[in-house]
Amino acid sequence: MNYLILAQAAEGAAQPQQGSLISLIIPFALMFVVIYFFMIRPQSKKQKEHQQMLEKLEINDKVFTTSGIYGIIVNIKKDKNTIVLRVDDTSGTRIEFLRSSIAGKIDNDQ
Repeated sequence: MNYLILAQAAEGAAQPQQGSLISLIIPFALMFVVIYFFMIRPQSKKQKEHQQMLEKLEINDKVFTTSGIYGIIVNIKKDKNTIVLRVDDTSGTRIEFLRSSIAGKIDNDQ
């Protein structure tokens, strides 16, 4: 008698149920869509905007770096992918940074 119950349970477990598979896939698909629209897409859009800003930098633009240093661009070395900033007007101190370390451009309105 017990063998009959076990055999029936094994037959039921061996047959995949269509409804349960779909009910598992739908929540994962919805989670992926939510994560894409709230995390991945905005991050890639922000990264594109930052890359465009870096490409449009010119001499005499006021910028700030990721380390918090403010300065004015005095030279752009495209072959080395670096930017030279003048950080102090009185002594003329200049520091060379990687182009990717520029965090943003300061508008002249501020």
